[in-house]
Amino acid sequence: MTVSSSPEPDLGTWPTGRLLAVAARLVEQRWVAVLDGMGLTHAGLIALHTLRDGPLPQRTLAQRCQVTDQTMSRTLDRLAKAGFVSRAADPADGRRQLTRLTPRGREVHEQAVRAEPALLGGLGDDDAFRAGLLDLITRLSADG
Repeated sequence: MTVSSSPEPDLGTWPTGRLLAVAARLVEQRWVAVLDGMGLTHAGLIALHTLRDGPLPQRTLAQRCQVTDQTMSRTLDRLAKAGFVSRAADPADGRRQLTRLTPRGREVHEQAVRAEPALLGGLGDDDAFRAGLLDLITRLSADG
């Protein structure tokens, strides 16, 4: 008995949304493989990237990363345990904690950013691709 293999899919016939979903999944899989070796998750990288310009309260960080407070809390717990962030009372409001990058967190963030071109490979006109993605995200966010 022979098993017939399925023909390669004709990606050119796929709707744009499906192409985006597959591309996102493939990029995410590459990121997971690389970030795991750095002691990071994709969510952790996003948090570090958002903190690069200065400390933020957890709720603000969660909003900017577009995740729930609970998700951000778990992410920050992992990042703090790895030594990538520290938390301290907000001098303006002692009830609130500010999260900031540690030198180790800044270093691992920079390492991950340097890895990005190799992860994504040659996209051709990266600026045009990014502009198109930003436009799509902005339009879809406005609809919701």
